[in-house]
Amino acid sequence: MTHYEQLYSIAADNYGIVTSAQAKGMGISDKEMSAIAARGRIRRLGRGVYKIVDYIPVENDPYAEAVALVGDGAYLYGESVLGLLRLMPTNPTRIFIASPKRVRRHLPGNIRLKRAPSGQVPTEYDGVPSQTVADAIKSCVGCVMGERLCDAIEEAARQGFLDKAEKDDLTGVAYGLEEAEQRQKP
Repeated sequence: MTHYEQLYSIAADNYGIVTSAQAKGMGISDKEMSAIAARGRIRRLGRGVYKIVDYIPVENDPYAEAVALVGDGAYLYGESVLGLLRLMPTNPTRIFIASPKRVRRHLPGNIRLKRAPSGQVPTEYDGVPSQTVADAIKSCVGCVMGERLCDAIEEAARQGFLDKAEKDDLTGVAYGLEEAEQRQKP
């Protein structure tokens, strides 16, 4: 199996993404990664992150790429989780990522970096490390319109991401926000 085939075997299940750390784990050096990139088989997305050129893009690519670019331990955060799961419309030009450690990398302008809340354990949706739906909804309170958040809660419950107790708890928080918004209108 060639080095490219080894890289492809990892990237095929990871939105076409392979990291230099994964490559090193297979015995492929940074120099060889550069040579494969120079031949046009992979392209560099950012520091230590590459994408297979022959990969057929899918809708969730930007989310997976953003998490990979931030690095180890990073995960999708807040409204980006709700966008990934299509629970509510979000602004596709902003992807919120949480990281448990300081990030010094130069990141694309569409990535909004957040400090990972202590005690939160990320999960994975569609192969992308993510904040849980319940935690994502809680992090959106005050940033997303109450009515839109209520609709996202309903859809999350319908799709099975929230149980009845979580739905009731989150709905109370979101409706409280919606009532506060109504009171502020003249």
